Amino acid sequence: MKKGFNIRFVLRTLGFVLIIESLLMMSCSLVAFYHQEVAGDAILTSCGITIVVGVLLQMLGADSTPKRTSKRESFLAVTLVWLGLAAFGMLPFYLSGTAKTMGDALFETMSGFSTTGCTILTDIDHVPKSLLLWRSITQWIGGIGIIVFALLLLPMVGGDGTSLYNSEATGIVKDKFSPKLKETVRALWMVYLLITTTLFMLLWAGPMGIFDALCHALTTVSTGGFSTKQNGVAFWDSAYIDYLLCLFMFVGGINFSLIYFALRGQVQKVFSNEEFRWYTAIILITTAISFIALLAFNHYEHPEHSFRKSLFHVISVITSTGFATADFNAWGVFFSLLMCLLMFFGACAGSTSGGVKMVRMMVLAKNAINEFKRQVHPHAVLPVRLNGSVVPMDVVTKVLAFIFLYLSIWVFSCMLLSLTGMNFDDSVGAALSCLSNAGAAIGSVGAGGDFSGVPDMAKWYLSFLMLVGRLEVFTVLSLFMPTFWKK
Repeated sequence: MKKGFNIRFVLRTLGFVLIIESLLMMSCSLVAFYHQEVAGDAILTSCGITIVVGVLLQMLGADSTPKRTSKRESFLAVTLVWLGLAAFGMLPFYLSGTAKTMGDALFETMSGFSTTGCTILTDIDHVPKSLLLWRSITQWIGGIGIIVFALLLLPMVGGDGTSLYNSEATGIVKDKFSPKLKETVRALWMVYLLITTTLFMLLWAGPMGIFDALCHALTTVSTGGFSTKQNGVAFWDSAYIDYLLCLFMFVGGINFSLIYFALRGQVQKVFSNEEFRWYTAIILITTAISFIALLAFNHYEHPEHSFRKSLFHVISVITSTGFATADFNAWGVFFSLLMCLLMFFGACAGSTSGGVKMVRMMVLAKNAINEFKRQVHPHAVLPVRLNGSVVPMDVVTKVLAFIFLYLSIWVFSCMLLSLTGMNFDDSVGAALSCLSNAGAAIGSVGAGGDFSGVPDMAKWYLSFLMLVGRLEVFTVLSLFMPTFWKK
């Protein structure tokens, strides 16, 4: 017989995170008052509402810390935390009038926290700086969610927090490079902060001002893709910025545990990692294909421009960052299909990127090859191996189930969005973009476009789809199973 939920613990968890969110909002209000922006009042009001609700939830959940959380409590807590972050995080956009409807405000905020990067804003150049900073912070916190969420909750959990960590961490294996989860999380936090600070300094040293450099550092390392300009990164038209962002988007797509080992001098762990090699190889191959195709179709006069555009968009899409320096849909159908494939793949597990993740594609490919071998040798024992180790059959089964669900949700979402009045290209592109947390898309919502014209019902559904993609399907969808709620 299953135990009942410790609802008070779930409420306390949500309250604690909302208090942290209110403090982050407060930092944006300081920017608003420095620049004498009207949005400052809306941000302060949002901050007040958020902290009051957070404190009340903390009080309701007092003395509820369990020795160890169950999977059900962890799934519920993680899902409610992300919903709560978006629900209260949208208040500055809605109360300031930047977002016209609650659906728009929720879409923009969920796109931030899920690091998707889709937007309903049509004139970003005239959005108050305080709200632009809040957009960037939502993505940075969303990207670090795998790290900072566990770090913040460890003192409350009273145990090792493993269940909460696993409910949010991406991939099929949760890397721990320290015997204690708390030390693992702290190390990952330091890596994330170090990379962000480094990129900020390098961007500031180039054509960007201090504010733009800060916002783009926050949204690049988190592979989120929000920009402070309507034209995005193309506004600067700088090879320095393009190549710099390529490097840090690439780093954002690497498993953070590998970056940690590299910083400690164990670089061989990075290059010997099979997922990293696949990730790098696919980027190199697709960049070469894109580069050759751009040259063949004479899209750009200078070969360096063709190479830079190819490299930038391949890395931006596969890491689900979504930055764009050109509309790749204008290059032709071939490029749109290529980018959709990269959106689906995603980068490495344990990174800030979205998509299926490279490790799952590796398991799928190796299992398929083994099936061909079994046709000839039906009695042969052919396990799937990653980095020299055998992948347990239950993990292979879970990967197959994940990909089946992922594709099923995508197809269902395309059909549902088409019922709201969206055309084929927009339905396919929006569904894949939001489920993969990619930001980039095809159709009118693709590069250079926005989601302002999407029907309201579709915006609400796409907001939910971003959450499903961010928490990797099982965590959210488990809550819809009747057995999840039975004692």
